Amino acid sequence: MVNVAICDDEIKTGAELERALIDIFDKLNIKCEIDIFFSGEELCDKMQAGVYYDLIFLDIEFAQDAINGVEVGRLIREVHKNLLVSIVYISWEKNYALQLFDTQPLHFLIKPLQHEKIEAVVKKHLTTAGLRSGYFAYKKGHDSFKVQIKDITYLESYDRKLVLHLADGNKDEFYGSLKEMYQQQLRGFEFLFIHNSYLVNFEHITALKYNEVFLANCLSPLPISKNRRGEVRERYFSIMQSRLG
Repeated sequence: MVNVAICDDEIKTGAELERALIDIFDKLNIKCEIDIFFSGEELCDKMQAGVYYDLIFLDIEFAQDAINGVEVGRLIREVHKNLLVSIVYISWEKNYALQLFDTQPLHFLIKPLQHEKIEAVVKKHLTTAGLRSGYFAYKKGHDSFKVQIKDITYLESYDRKLVLHLADGNKDEFYGSLKEMYQQQLRGFEFLFIHNSYLVNFEHITALKYNEVFLANCLSPLPISKNRRGEVRERYFSIMQSRLG
């Protein structure tokens, strides 16, 4: 999943860019979620609230906004301390190169935007970011969030909801399927399905017993379902062996 923001006060440009991105990501067989903003302040407020984006297409000139796109880029990098998001500036003008340098943009596109150049930028982002494989993404309503996979202690499923338990003791709830989250994002990482309701991160296991797992910073152990005990032990020792070389 790639979370994209388009920030441009020209409605036509935003709509055309959104259609192009949907087509490009569909062709690449990669899921994407796109949010559109019409001012830099609106985008900054959303990010300040904790919403995470992988890729931002950011217009430089806003007719009614108090801050321009270059200043928004500086806020993202310097105030929000976000060095991971790829910023692509867009403008009718070509003479912004020096002003953009210190915000470390991924690219600069000249309007009117061309489909092949948008596609090249998307592919450049995917190559540079490595699809952010170290992050777990989830949605709450229309908002998208990300956490580092290494910080996940376990995922819990109940009543069509998932509870994300983090190593620092924080947790968050959102709607989703445990099996789908595993298949889509966590299959390539060291997670163990100990129960239909629990998916645990090997990194945080402190002890594995016959019918339960103990996790760091968790007061109570989690149960291993009867029909998964053999599979869990096999998976656990396979990971141990691979780490020992």
